[in-house]
Amino acid sequence: MIKSPFYLIALMILGLGCGQPHSKQVTPGIDDLAKQYVHLGLVIGQYDEAFVDAYYGPEDLKPASVPSSVFPKDSLINEVRILKSALGSLISEDTAVLHRAAWLMDQLISFERRIKIFAGEYDLFDNESEDLFGTNAPVFNENYYNILVDALDNKLPGDGTVQERFQALANRFIIPKDKLDTVFRASIAECRKRTLAHYKLPEEEDFALEFVTNKSWNGYNWYKGNYQSLIQINTDLDIFIDRAIDVGSHESYPGHHVYNMLLEKNLYRDKGLVEFSIYPLYSPQSLIAEGSANYGIDVVFPGKDKVDFAREVLLPLAGLDTIGIGLYFDALDTKGKLNYVRNDVGRGLLSGAMTEEEALRWLETYGLYNHETAVKSISFIRNQRSYVINYNHGMDVVARYIEKNGGNDPAIRWKVFETLLSQQIRVIDLVSGMQ
Repeated sequence: MIKSPFYLIALMILGLGCGQPHSKQVTPGIDDLAKQYVHLGLVIGQYDEAFVDAYYGPEDLKPASVPSSVFPKDSLINEVRILKSALGSLISEDTAVLHRAAWLMDQLISFERRIKIFAGEYDLFDNESEDLFGTNAPVFNENYYNILVDALDNKLPGDGTVQERFQALANRFIIPKDKLDTVFRASIAECRKRTLAHYKLPEEEDFALEFVTNKSWNGYNWYKGNYQSLIQINTDLDIFIDRAIDVGSHESYPGHHVYNMLLEKNLYRDKGLVEFSIYPLYSPQSLIAEGSANYGIDVVFPGKDKVDFAREVLLPLAGLDTIGIGLYFDALDTKGKLNYVRNDVGRGLLSGAMTEEEALRWLETYGLYNHETAVKSISFIRNQRSYVINYNHGMDVVARYIEKNGGNDPAIRWKVFETLLSQQIRVIDLVSGMQ
């Protein structure tokens, strides 16, 4: 019988290998353990198709065997724990090695939690988010949301509820279906131009853009390795002009496309850190990925640049009137603070403390979603569970870290942002760095 590599790790830890029961204990090095981490992630991905978001590493780390028909939850958890034990036994005076080991341990905690979730073993929203993404999002009550809604009430003209008036304003800026490709390509091109003014990217980098339907998400970047991405935009619902800017930069420049490229080039190819040849979606990496992609929107379009770009470029391309666009973006700033409602809905919905009707009320009243968007958001929460914290809490974690280290100088913020995107950073480092 061929032993798995995890069995071999166990032997090395116990000092029982090579038929020499009294030989000196052998501890595998960090590079070997990193390879085992990658292989384990790929094995999990054979069962949980959403687990591996991207892989561009060595072929010989891919599983050679065909997955069994039954999900091997217990054996996978055991393999996670063996690898964690090996990392914990690593003795090194090199702080870089110890940092790699700590980063891998964080990732493996998320591996174990995701294995349990995939097997149908659920926990409280905050317990899952702590294990998966390395942190918990703050909890807000209805009073917090009511204060923000009241602030919007004073800004929006017309009659009706705040949600109705906001929706009436937003509906002026729905991009016609036949203009989506033109508008999105113009937005991504501008994001790329502005990013290239600060970062040197690989010359061969590129992306493909597709419009799709029947997805629970608004946009997705499928990173293919070798500095190539497939960016998909979901057209199930109306797409508003701000989404062309937000999704365009979030998925491309300086968002996910740039993040993945910098990890591949700086960490995997230049430094040989094989652990960065795989991106496990349900891991602390996603808090940084989603948080930086959302914060990156304000990095690439600081101040009123978004309003000006929408007014001068995107709205004319979409064939839309520019009247009210300043008010719309002003309202969006306040609405953005309401985005934490998705977390609180997730807590209630997944624990059973909140009915779907109550969840819809919260999303429509406090998130200012139209009914179709609220229904889509509930679908996302049910599918992705605590992943929603990465968009809002993740963005706030990244924002506070960059603003603390970059001050008010946009050029310095770009530099700090690049460091964040291209280094092996733990979530605990970000959280402690913003206190």
